[in-house]
Amino acid sequence: MSFEKAVEAIIREAMQRGEFDDLPGKGKPLDLTDYFNTPEEVRAAHSILKNAGMVPREVELLKEIAELKQVESALREEKKRFEIRKEIGKKQIEFNLMMERNHKKK
Repeated sequence: MSFEKAVEAIIREAMQRGEFDDLPGKGKPLDLTDYFNTPEEVRAAHSILKNAGMVPREVELLKEIAELKQVESALREEKKRFEIRKEIGKKQIEFNLMMERNHKKK
């Protein structure tokens, strides 16, 4: 039996057992826009990192900025709000610099 046929048999058996019934996005079309917008030479690396739960620093910064903004909006003490705004500013500058470097590379 060829490798492809063996894999197909394993998949078919799993389908019959219902192992794919509760997958997220079942019955919905795949959105491959991000995949095809990624340069071909880095697609594999991005896929591996994404599947491993790793995200680019830019994405982490955007999440951190959003979280800090939520914290700031909940604070009453002006001194603490000022400190949070400073931290947001630092992260925003780091993000902008990274984006500028990426833009220059293209």
